[in-house]
Amino acid sequence: MGESAWILFCNNSNCSNETGKTCSSGFAAILNPYSCLNHAFIISVDMLLLLVALVIIFCKLSSKKITTNPQSQSISSLPVFSAIYNGILSVAYLALGIWTIFQKLDMDHTVLPMDGWLVLLFQGLSWLGLAISVSMKELNLPCTIAVKSCSTFAFLHAVFLCISSLLEAIADNTVSIKIILDVSSFPGSILFLSCAFRVYGSKDTDPNGDFDACYAPLQGEEHDSTDETSFNYNITPFANAGVLSKMSFWWLNPLLHKGKEKILENDDIPTLQPACRAKACYLKYIDQLSEQKRRKSSGSTSMLSIIVYSHWKAMLTSGFFALIKVLTLSTGPLFLRAFIAVVQGKEAFKYEAYLLTLGLLIAKCLESFSERQWFFMTRMVGLQLRSMLSAAIYQKQLQLSNAAKMNHSPGEIVSYVTVDAYRIGEFPYYFHQIWATSLQFCLALFIVYSSVELATFAALAAIILIVVASYPLTKSQLKYYKKIMLAQDKRLKAIAEALTNMKVLKLHAWETHFKNVVESLRKDEFKWISGILSQKGYQLVLFWSSPVIVPAVTFWTCYLLGVQLNASNVFTFLASLRIVQEPIRLIPDIVQAFIGAKVSLDRIVEFLEAPELGSRKSEQKCHDKNFDHSILIKCNEISWDINPSSKPAMRNIDLVVKPGEKISICGEVGSGKSTLLAAALGEVPKCNGTDHQVHVHGKMAYVSQTAWIQTGSIQENILFGSVMDPVWYQQVVETCCLVKDLEMLPFGDLTEIGERGVNLSGGQKQRIQLARALYQNADIYFLDDPFSAVDAQTATSLFNEYVMRALSDKTVLLVTHQVDFLPAFDSVLLMSAGEIVNAGTYDQLLASSKKFQDLVKAHNNTVESEMDISSSSNGRAMTSKDVIENVHVKEEPIMANAEQLIKQEERETGDTGFKPYLQYLRHHKGFLYFTLAILFHVVFIIGQVIQSYWLAYEIQGNSQVSKRELLTVFTVIGCSLAIFLLLRSFYVVLLGCGASESIFSKLLKSLFRAPMSFYDSTPVGRILSRVSSDLSTIDLEMAFKLSFTVGTTMNTYFIFFVLAVLAWPVAFVIIPMIYLTILLQRHYYASAKELMRINGTRKSSVASHLAESIAGAMTIRAFGGEDRFFLKNMNLIDANASPDFYNFSANEWLIQRLEILCAIVLSSSALSMTLIPLGSSASGLIGMALSYGLSLNAFLVISVKYQCFLSNDVVSVERLEQYMHIPSEAPEVIEANRPPHDWPCVGKVNIRNLKIRYRPNAPLVLHGISCIFEGGSKIGIVGRTGSGKTTFISALFRLVEPVDGEIIIDNLNICEIGLHDLRSHLGIIPQDPTLFGGSVRYNIDPLEQHTDSEIWEVLEKCQLREAVQAKEGGLNSIVVQDGSNWSTGQRQLFCLGRALLKRSRILVLDEATASIDNATDSIIQKTIRTEFDDCTVITVAHRIPTVMDCNMVLGISDGKLVEFDEPMKLMSKEGSLFGQLIQEYWSRSS
Repeated sequence: MGESAWILFCNNSNCSNETGKTCSSGFAAILNPYSCLNHAFIISVDMLLLLVALVIIFCKLSSKKITTNPQSQSISSLPVFSAIYNGILSVAYLALGIWTIFQKLDMDHTVLPMDGWLVLLFQGLSWLGLAISVSMKELNLPCTIAVKSCSTFAFLHAVFLCISSLLEAIADNTVSIKIILDVSSFPGSILFLSCAFRVYGSKDTDPNGDFDACYAPLQGEEHDSTDETSFNYNITPFANAGVLSKMSFWWLNPLLHKGKEKILENDDIPTLQPACRAKACYLKYIDQLSEQKRRKSSGSTSMLSIIVYSHWKAMLTSGFFALIKVLTLSTGPLFLRAFIAVVQGKEAFKYEAYLLTLGLLIAKCLESFSERQWFFMTRMVGLQLRSMLSAAIYQKQLQLSNAAKMNHSPGEIVSYVTVDAYRIGEFPYYFHQIWATSLQFCLALFIVYSSVELATFAALAAIILIVVASYPLTKSQLKYYKKIMLAQDKRLKAIAEALTNMKVLKLHAWETHFKNVVESLRKDEFKWISGILSQKGYQLVLFWSSPVIVPAVTFWTCYLLGVQLNASNVFTFLASLRIVQEPIRLIPDIVQAFIGAKVSLDRIVEFLEAPELGSRKSEQKCHDKNFDHSILIKCNEISWDINPSSKPAMRNIDLVVKPGEKISICGEVGSGKSTLLAAALGEVPKCNGTDHQVHVHGKMAYVSQTAWIQTGSIQENILFGSVMDPVWYQQVVETCCLVKDLEMLPFGDLTEIGERGVNLSGGQKQRIQLARALYQNADIYFLDDPFSAVDAQTATSLFNEYVMRALSDKTVLLVTHQVDFLPAFDSVLLMSAGEIVNAGTYDQLLASSKKFQDLVKAHNNTVESEMDISSSSNGRAMTSKDVIENVHVKEEPIMANAEQLIKQEERETGDTGFKPYLQYLRHHKGFLYFTLAILFHVVFIIGQVIQSYWLAYEIQGNSQVSKRELLTVFTVIGCSLAIFLLLRSFYVVLLGCGASESIFSKLLKSLFRAPMSFYDSTPVGRILSRVSSDLSTIDLEMAFKLSFTVGTTMNTYFIFFVLAVLAWPVAFVIIPMIYLTILLQRHYYASAKELMRINGTRKSSVASHLAESIAGAMTIRAFGGEDRFFLKNMNLIDANASPDFYNFSANEWLIQRLEILCAIVLSSSALSMTLIPLGSSASGLIGMALSYGLSLNAFLVISVKYQCFLSNDVVSVERLEQYMHIPSEAPEVIEANRPPHDWPCVGKVNIRNLKIRYRPNAPLVLHGISCIFEGGSKIGIVGRTGSGKTTFISALFRLVEPVDGEIIIDNLNICEIGLHDLRSHLGIIPQDPTLFGGSVRYNIDPLEQHTDSEIWEVLEKCQLREAVQAKEGGLNSIVVQDGSNWSTGQRQLFCLGRALLKRSRILVLDEATASIDNATDSIIQKTIRTEFDDCTVITVAHRIPTVMDCNMVLGISDGKLVEFDEPMKLMSKEGSLFGQLIQEYWSRSS
């Protein structure tokens, strides 16, 4: 009975005892997929699996308890995808089983033996049962255990099927549909396993979990859900898309359709899903960081491990898709071998060609779907990684210590975000390529071994040699990348410093010098740029030569070993090589991405580990009864430098301030006044002492000595994140004397302020700062010399209304040089050399302190001289109202077409076509180099086709050419192609180097020649983003991506051409496919280009906000605004990430559709070539066509991918071009009209009807001013804050060109000579004291025109010699960027030193001693009078004593000259503006 059953099953009664091909015994028989024992074993396992699956399904259906949890109604992506994939697989098994039954009935008229079709049916049924059972939800515990066990068993079963089938395919050099299905069951079993352990792994597992960790909310999202609801109104459709929509990118269609209909704007782009926003990414980073610190007692953390732990699920899932892609791709050569067998008449059954075509189409579609998900998920990980790092860097800079700032300049910190974080974000995209290429290579080796046997080892040796030869190049690239990062940092630091202080450079005519400095730094950087480009060129030659070198080596080895070469094994080998050809060619890109990411990660980690300010004391409200003091500072030593050997900035500080007390701090320049405030604010990192304490109890407000103004409206600056209270807001504006200023501005308090408040005067900026502090209604106010930049009347009004009335019940610490305010304070601290030398009331100090007496005496001397003049005149005491009534000039009405100063960042719109590419190629013989590179690439492609055709034609059995001749010609052609590759790379390197050098040179020239109006309306962050990330793209990416894109596109079209020639019917498919490809690309580019441009402008916003926050970090911390600014930064990061997300999603959308088209073309080609009666002799040509066709997908993907990359990169060209053609200032030098070397020799200035406006449509700022300054005279310019004094000075230096009128100096119209000739002959001490990073010597004499002795002499005259000598390096002592390690007063003295060295005939003092105490000011004024006795000195000052001894005083009000006469006459004149200012100053000081 058993033997009869076995006969029915296997049709051989002795099968169990005999050894045969189809029914052998032992382990070999079980491994043979065609043997009866194998079939019996598989059916047994399938029956067991089917039985368990049916039990699970029955238990679920018979369960009475049916849950209706709304969460369970949503469909999870992973189970659905598993069910679809395995369902299709089971149907394919069943269909093949039924097909086998019909075939047996047709041919043998019987269904016996049954093993062949029974195994297929049972495999299909068991897989279908598993698919249903695993996808079921809400299973009880026994069923859950059964599902897990069943899935594990199915996985082991699939591994057995896959291994046995692959071994048989390699051994028999053939492939069948069953083998393909058995191999496909392996990914299906992995899906079963993933579903079972993910869906049922834990009761806490989210039933809505997607198949990608990117799709699920990130850990830490629950920290704050309020942010989530605010964005849901326009959230990305991806967040709610189903699995099929995600797999096909169907969710992207609405945006692409909108982009086709109209030009996309910012509001059209939906926001990211909450899981991918910066907030979620940063919270996840913090969680991982704290977890690491908890686990490691040493405290050291690894950023790499944080990244891995944060994103391992997403990377694992994407790795699964990468595995499917590699496996499906590796079936290509097997299909090729099967098609060649069909053409040669060796088909296994009648309709094998149709089934092979269907199988090929399915394999290629599956390859496309898996690769697209792989790339999309890794891009998502990169996006989240970039957001996480950008947020971490921003948060870190808010806490950075002063010592760390010396090592990390603002420009460098901006580059960490704009360059390094982006570079690290690119790496996940390349990560799986590392192992996927290796696996692909190993699978290809198995297939190659089945084709060329032992010659495989020769091919392997050749490839290994190529990889080994690339190692030195990789090593040197790593070195070059580290060098270029350092060089780039230095250049960016210099450019940032120059751009930020461009006004100072122009006033001193230093633009050329600083431009030369930047160019010299660029030369150092360019050495490494050219080195990297050369290394990339060599690597490209090496890896692009591999498909030429490896076949030649392999075929010669076959010839020597006697391995038979025929169309089947030759083109199977070539197809396998072509499959790994593109991944191998990508190795240089992978290496570059790896090196770039490593270097960038090291830099960011070094920054994130930099010292911080430490734990700042938590603030508590003053009304807490536990504290009887608001401020407590007890420290023996206070130092900005944490180095123990460093000299302390302050010593022996013991300060207690009670609630409501008002303390004034005074002292000479550099005595430590600002440092004391900083210490109270928690800004000074080092406070030592046996019982050192720094406590501040209450809400703080801070007004810095150098005004920090945000880009935005005046209202935003005053509110500073607080809720608008109209009544309180109006009181604050009135208290800070801003009412009139707001009325004069075109949009009132909604007027947009330029970066660093460029369109405001110094006094206006300071009053906005005061308003910002007052509006916060804080408990403690730290005011650092806030009245130095305002005129006497405003200062008095501010002191009375602001300090004494508005802050009457507040605790106040005021640093001031204005002695006349001191009597009103509860206590006065007198500081000298970093110590509080005296403390007490004004009267106590006046009675007991010699130093304080000297300070008051210096002030009284100036007041007495003034009062003498005042009493000798017949002037009268006038009220402020009198002056306003007599002097006030009616303001011009606000213009209807008035524009905000700061405009939205410009960007190109619409399809610019080839314009940006042509702009790039116009630089430095670009067209020539590009044409030659493409020409050599065309020769390379044609040579490859000729080489393949020669092999295909002559490999036939009836060829008259010997194998030696065949291989000799093949090798010679290959070696020739390598030479053409070398020439192509050579010209691409020349193109990249030339364009990089030329673009930078033109950009730098354009920026340094741009007028000040450009810098007034353009945030520096916008420029920095261009000279950092955009320029980096041009330097290292553009040339190779341009040539690579054109090259791979040509490769793709050549493949179409080869297929059309060798299989002419397929031309009817190719032509419409090309048309559809063009339509799809147009549909894509309509949206993609705008997304790229929006991404560029939003990236600038991130950079601008970061740069602005770095500058105002101390103010932000003082107000406790870190969280608000951090939240704004995260919103900007998200706004930047959104277009980037849609951009790379659109790339995958396009590539997926083009790949499906290519799969149709390839399948059609294969089918047509097998159906056309070409005969077995044409097998070589068919092998050639299919070997090309199988690589079509790879070439098309890389072609389109690089087109997308190139479209991204070319936006950088557009953005740089915008700033390469800025309308420049007047010429630096006009050769035909150069002034004499000693001009001006007299110093006479004649101003005739001078009219100034800042922009063409703006109202006049100066209204027809006419006056004459005689040579050698001393001119004082006075006026209220914002009256136009600084504009007048700007016109003298031609920072703004006159609309009408002229300025004549020594009979020479300054508008007729070059700007350099004008500015270099005038001297100025500007309103804002500016120092540059470098040494003391460099800051005094940047052009290096003077000796050390001259510099020391000047330092002596400007009261700086002692301070400089106290430093370790003397003249070589360090000045950090912005001069923050010197006090504001000392910085002004440095500016005075520059003027003393220059000794110009005309000197302008623009409120130059505003931050200097009276005693020092008195000495400085005497020095100026002595040193510039015979010079024309024009002084703009708020301190009336500084202009009292002038020959003439010019009064300006609202841009009009209201008086110009001798001081004595003006004082005796009724209604005189100058007289009123004198009276105010006298009344305040009396």
